[in-house]
Amino acid sequence: MSIRSRLGVTLSAFAAVLLLAGCATTPGVESPTSTPTSAPDDSDGGDDFGDVEGVLLDDGRMFAVMTWGSSTCVPQVDEVSAEGQKVAVTLVDQGDAGQVCTADMAPRASIGALPEGVDPTLEVTLAVTYGELTGEVDLDGDAEFTGIPGSPTDYAPSAGWIGDGTLVLLTWGSSGCPPEVESIEGAGNAGTVTFVTDDTKMCTMDMAPRATLLAFGDDQVEDDDFTLTMVGGGLDGTVSVRG
Repeated sequence: MSIRSRLGVTLSAFAAVLLLAGCATTPGVESPTSTPTSAPDDSDGGDDFGDVEGVLLDDGRMFAVMTWGSSTCVPQVDEVSAEGQKVAVTLVDQGDAGQVCTADMAPRASIGALPEGVDPTLEVTLAVTYGELTGEVDLDGDAEFTGIPGSPTDYAPSAGWIGDGTLVLLTWGSSGCPPEVESIEGAGNAGTVTFVTDDTKMCTMDMAPRATLLAFGDDQVEDDDFTLTMVGGGLDGTVSVRG
């Protein structure tokens, strides 16, 4: 299995809720998410809930950051800037300041666009700030990336490994109708995700990035040359998972 470079970060006040929604190329554009509900194993006394992980998506134009927190109070990418290959990412809460958050602990993925001038074929460092949470994650570049940060997307689905046995799938469509996972299965270097199909639901007419986290389990699948098949929800097709 391939090894992704990750660096955990710690919360000085763990009561602060973490993130996972996203925005497109401009701040304030919300990206709905669908997440697995399993929590990391904290039996060894470690603080896995304070870890931050990331991955490059959209052929090198975008990135996703995964942290843990309330599934109903999802921050978004507010500011992104770069000095060379180091990208500073600031996350903020969205919605009403008095919003009540559920007390669950779920992984969430925030999506942002890489600034112009960053080369996704080389190593990229994301320096993430969200309230009192700060940390860095080093992402390996991919020589096969042909997308140029700052250039228009081709709206094709893309995916990358963001944790042990967990990948983030980026799709494009209505922000009011994010993909809803019905089931997932996988073995070896192949997996299938089936989405709920509901033709009666009223959807907004925008075109937004949507992040879906899919957890297969660390020992269930192989990272290398993994192909994800998508079924239903208007997303039928396959995508090669990077990382």
